[in-house]
Amino acid sequence: MRATRRGGALLGVTPFFAFVTAFLVIPTLVVVVGAFLDEAGRPTSANLAGLGEGYIVDALLATLGLSLATAVVGAVVGALLSYAVVTARPDGLLRRTVLAMCGVLAQFGGVTLAFAFLATLGAQGFLTLFLADNLGLTVPGDLLYGLTGLGLVYTYFQIPLMVIVFLPALDGVRPQWREATETLGGSTWQYWRHVAGPLLMPAFLGSTLLLFANAFAAYATAAALVSQGSPILPLVVRSTFTSEVVLGQANFGKALALMMVVVVAIVMTAYAWLQQRTSRWIG
Repeated sequence: MRATRRGGALLGVTPFFAFVTAFLVIPTLVVVVGAFLDEAGRPTSANLAGLGEGYIVDALLATLGLSLATAVVGAVVGALLSYAVVTARPDGLLRRTVLAMCGVLAQFGGVTLAFAFLATLGAQGFLTLFLADNLGLTVPGDLLYGLTGLGLVYTYFQIPLMVIVFLPALDGVRPQWREATETLGGSTWQYWRHVAGPLLMPAFLGSTLLLFANAFAAYATAAALVSQGSPILPLVVRSTFTSEVVLGQANFGKALALMMVVVVAIVMTAYAWLQQRTSRWIG
């Protein structure tokens, strides 16, 4: 009977493992192997050596800066919004509405999000025209097509994602801890400084790392907004596969992708470690 149940359980997760193998394991292996091969299929280290080129380093630094900035802004604003939600009634309309909106907006990305911002803040966007016609304010025509625009767009989906991932940690803070602090004569500042703050810090840092990885690996929205140039690393990877000027760079693109995989793997390892620390007291 036990063997039958185990077989049934394995059969149930087979589609999941097949999906992961087809869309995660195999592509990762293709990237790792291709990064160490030339166009003729011979082993080479030239692809990795090319990662030191100036424009690659500039794109990497720009991507790291963009990811860090949007992660920090999204984490701070999202944490404040999460606190406002957690202080509301658990079954109240405010909490349900905010969580529903965050669940939708956190997944609202790609070409759809790019179009929404173009329709709002583009050269002919309705908000751009409204500000110009009614308030005399001019929105730069190229606002959305550089790092500043990408930062604005990325922050749009970073904030709701922070609410989703950080809210469980705030829910784990027990009211009795604050009552105990007040009973012992502690102030609100002392409660946050010595009790809630240290307990929430691993969850906050872990959520920030998750937001960083989310922005670092984002591609579709940037590709839809930036048609000229490659200011960030995902767009450099795209150019190695689609450029009509320089051919035969596919394996160099895989080396770039491998570098991104390594960065994301390091970030997610740190995130998993912080989540382990958080889980010790959230339950």
